Amino acid sequence: MSLRINDTAPNFTAKTTHGELTFHDWIGDSWAILFSHPKDFTPVCTTELGYMARIEPEFTKRNAKLIGLSIDPVDNHAKWVADIEETQGASVKYPMIGDTDLAVAKLYNMLPADEGGTSDGRTAATNATVRSVFIVGPDKKIKLMLTYPMTTGRNFDEILRVLDSMQLTAKHRVATPVNWKQGEDVIIAGSVSDDEAKTLYPEGWKAPKPYLRIVKQPK
Repeated sequence: MSLRINDTAPNFTAKTTHGELTFHDWIGDSWAILFSHPKDFTPVCTTELGYMARIEPEFTKRNAKLIGLSIDPVDNHAKWVADIEETQGASVKYPMIGDTDLAVAKLYNMLPADEGGTSDGRTAATNATVRSVFIVGPDKKIKLMLTYPMTTGRNFDEILRVLDSMQLTAKHRVATPVNWKQGEDVIIAGSVSDDEAKTLYPEGWKAPKPYLRIVKQPK
């Protein structure tokens, strides 16, 4: 079965650079960002893992945990981490899953369920679809899914922006407009009637159209 937004994130137990963990238990009451890589020692992914290591404190501020995945053994990850620190100037402190049996990649539909074999002999090209980002909420539901081509580095500042939007809109009955950033105006959710909006936003709102009601970001 394919995964959709608001599906429960498939649970799994896997070996990682932090020891064996069970995904849902590890998430706890936090948000989680699971981001995958087709192979260790690949150039684009090296830059991505390094950048995530640098901005991990920003995720921590937002009660979000990072976890990487690559279809290679954990021992290889440890060697790759040294390369990442040398070339990117950042130390990877978040766990990295060693998905040698392809189990997590299959579970998250990054590889076909009937894909045979293990990580042995596989190349980045055969694992090309294992370049996804999943944001999972404290309720263990999938909130976002993105998949990138191998030659395009991911924009993890965008993942932070989306996380800000998700956390805001989970707390307040608003939506965020195109290219929204923290502190900018938001849109009153369509599920809120004008009468309700008057109670929620007594100072009023701008409405270039009846369905487009713009207010300052709630605090």
